[in-house]
Amino acid sequence: FRHHRRGTGPDRAFDFDLFVIGGGAGGVRCARVAAGHGARVGVAEERFWGGTCVNIGCVPKKLLVMAAEYGAALDDARGFGWAVQRGAHDWAALIAAKDREIARLNGIYRRMLEGAGVAIFDARATFRDAHTLQVGERRITAERIVIATGGQPTRPTYPGAELAVVSDDIFHLPALPHRVVLHGSGYIAVEFAGILAGLGAEVDLVYRQPLPLRGFDADLRAALAEALTADGVRLHPERNITAIAASGDAPGAVRRVTLTDGTVLEADLVFAATGRHPNVAGLGLEAVGVQTNAKGAIVTGEGAETSVPGLYAIGDVTDRLNLTPVALAEGHSLAESLFGAGPRAWDLDRVATAVFSSPPIATVGLTEEQAAARGPADIYVSRFRPMRHALTGRERRTLMKLVVDQKTQRVLGAHMLGEDAPEIIQGLSVAINCGATKADFDRTVGIHPTSAEEFVTMRTRTRSVGGGQG
Repeated sequence: FRHHRRGTGPDRAFDFDLFVIGGGAGGVRCARVAAGHGARVGVAEERFWGGTCVNIGCVPKKLLVMAAEYGAALDDARGFGWAVQRGAHDWAALIAAKDREIARLNGIYRRMLEGAGVAIFDARATFRDAHTLQVGERRITAERIVIATGGQPTRPTYPGAELAVVSDDIFHLPALPHRVVLHGSGYIAVEFAGILAGLGAEVDLVYRQPLPLRGFDADLRAALAEALTADGVRLHPERNITAIAASGDAPGAVRRVTLTDGTVLEADLVFAATGRHPNVAGLGLEAVGVQTNAKGAIVTGEGAETSVPGLYAIGDVTDRLNLTPVALAEGHSLAESLFGAGPRAWDLDRVATAVFSSPPIATVGLTEEQAAARGPADIYVSRFRPMRHALTGRERRTLMKLVVDQKTQRVLGAHMLGEDAPEIIQGLSVAINCGATKADFDRTVGIHPTSAEEFVTMRTRTRSVGGGQG
């Protein structure tokens, strides 16, 4: 452990070899791995252990997605001969069950750190200088400091925006609202459109793009718009909210939402999901000269180091790939680099991701548009009604798509909208990260009957793009 005692000689003694600001996924992983290599490590968290993902993000969100899916399953069961009817959904019972699970996970995060010998501080940490932090009532010094403070929702600024909630609030609503206006079309917006509609709310989705999920493959975006409409979500594309007004002062007063085209929507709840930004306010970065970009994200170079030697940043606070597994990978790699044998190799060029919409989306690699910009590509698309819905009668179609480099026949991207998409794409991401070609897919025997087998039975090219192709 050749590094972990550096900086503790006669010139200067530090309280810790490594101090991590932020007890989310990336910070906790970094702290645990560093401590496992013998470093003296401290972590400060002012809000809740596990960060956004565990408390007000991926984990509770997926529990709510599952709750909505059970309602749809009750409807679908009738097509298979089950004489069942939907009863009233108990939102309070769902939220209580969710809270119990989150409390359990909070405890696990604390115990993991304690078991690794990490010093835990339930307090806010701010910089005094490049090696000194104010942690609650204490001054603490560290040879190296990692900023892993994540992100937070961006609150809108139009008139009446204080009447809207953001994602931090949505997990603790006392009751399910009957009518919701959702503003945005990213991960959070489309996921909660499915959750709230699936639990029985009327949902209007307002967004400024022609299609939801900007940055995703165009076929997926169009298919999701169709799926949302089929589930009863009313779409308002190419519009924005200009103002919100309340019908009175009571907490349950109706919200009147004015759109850019003059349309007025009435709702019990307005949910703004129009973006997130790095959580850096009040950290004292200016005092130590840490460089940030125009969006407030911390700029890092090779090895996650900031513009100040000895200070590092990982996860959403850098606003690059804002995904929990990426923060975990960055935290692990940084700890290994500083105190272990060297950075662990992670391939972050082709990171798979999922959107837990209804139905879910999953994707890995290049979109058709990205591939076409690089050169000629072959596109394979399959759309079909899943076997299940031949009996349920539900209007739902699955979309699967492969993007293939025309010259090398290497599969550059795989995209899917449909039930089990995240589970299927996780496996395909291994193959694509290993450089699989279309011939490798073609010679793979499928599992029948599954939707997944369609990825290895797509033989007919749908179109060619890029390089002058039509």
